[in-house]
Amino acid sequence: MATKETTSPAIIPSPSTGHDKSAVMETIEDLAYGSTAGIIGKYIEYPFDTVKVRLQSQPDHLPPRYTGPLDCFRQSIKADGVLGLYRGISAPLFGAAAETSSLFFFERIGREAVYVSGYCQRDRLLPLPALWFTGAFAGAFTSVVLTPIELVKCKVQVPASVEGATPKVPSVTSVIRDVYRHEGLRGFWRGQMGTFLRESGGSAAWFGSKETTTKMFYLLNEKSAATQSERDALATEALPLWQQAVAGASAGMSYNFLFFPADTIKSRMQTAPVGGSGQNRTFMQEAKAVWSHWGLRGFYRGCGITVLRSAPSSAFIFMVFDGLKRYLPLSGIYPSK
Repeated sequence: MATKETTSPAIIPSPSTGHDKSAVMETIEDLAYGSTAGIIGKYIEYPFDTVKVRLQSQPDHLPPRYTGPLDCFRQSIKADGVLGLYRGISAPLFGAAAETSSLFFFERIGREAVYVSGYCQRDRLLPLPALWFTGAFAGAFTSVVLTPIELVKCKVQVPASVEGATPKVPSVTSVIRDVYRHEGLRGFWRGQMGTFLRESGGSAAWFGSKETTTKMFYLLNEKSAATQSERDALATEALPLWQQAVAGASAGMSYNFLFFPADTIKSRMQTAPVGGSGQNRTFMQEAKAVWSHWGLRGFYRGCGITVLRSAPSSAFIFMVFDGLKRYLPLSGIYPSK
C-alpha cells in the first residue's frame, strides 16, 4: 500500500490503487485477502487480547484481581491452561475476518469519495492527509459491523461472576441467546460509541501511520540509489520485508495506543452482566466510574500488552494483504505501477 504525494514521482501507488481491475474484482480482493490477513493476525494476538480484556474488566468494588499483565497470564494459565487464553476465539476469528476485510473495503470506498469530492484528481495518488481521512472513514463504518462481534467475544473471555461461585464459561451461542432474550437486537450494539471512537480514530492512525512510514522508507531508499535507473527500479518494487514489517507494526501500535481509553470503556460496558445494573450505564457514566475509582491509570489497564502484541499482528496483516494484492490478483492482471 505504498503511496506518494503528487510531487513525489518516486513513490509508487499501492497494488490496491491500480485501475486495471474492475470495482467488482477490487471488492472481492478486499474481502478475501482482508479476511485472510485478519485471521492470521488474530491467531497471533488473541491470547494477549484475552489478558487485556480481563485487566480492563476488573470490578470497581473489589481489589484488583491481577497485579499486571504477567500476573494475569500466570493466573489464567494456572486456572484454564494455555488453551484457556484462546477461549471464545471462534467469534473473534469471524470478527477479525469481518473487521479487516471491512477496513480495507471501506478505505477504498473512502478514497473514491475523496476523488469524487474533487479534492484530488483521479489520476493522482492521494496525499497523506487524505489517507488519514480515508482511514477514519473506514473505521467509522466498520465499527457498526464490529460491535456485536466484540460484545460476544468479551462476554466469552470474561464470564460474569457471581459472588462466592466460580463463573460458568458461556458458549458463543449461549451469549447470543441471553443478550437477545434480555435486550433484543439493540443489546448487541452495547458499547457502540466506544467502538466508533476507537475504530474511526484508531483506523485513521492505522492506515495513516502505515502510509506515512511507507513513504518515508521509499524516500530513504531513493536517496541511497546511485543512479536514476536504480531510483526508477526502486519505485516499481515493493519495500523490503523488514521495512514492510516496520510500517505495519507502527500502524498497529498507533491504532491501539491513541484511543485505548475508548476501548477500555467499551470492554467494561460489554462485559457487564446481561440483565444486571451495569448494563444501564452509558458511555459517559462508565467513563466517570473509571475515573472516580482508578483515575487516569484506569483507562490504560492492559495498554502496554495491547500495544506490544499489536506490532507483530499488524505487521503480518499488512504484509499478507499487500503481498496477496500484489502477487496474486484475482483478476489475473498484475496491478499497474
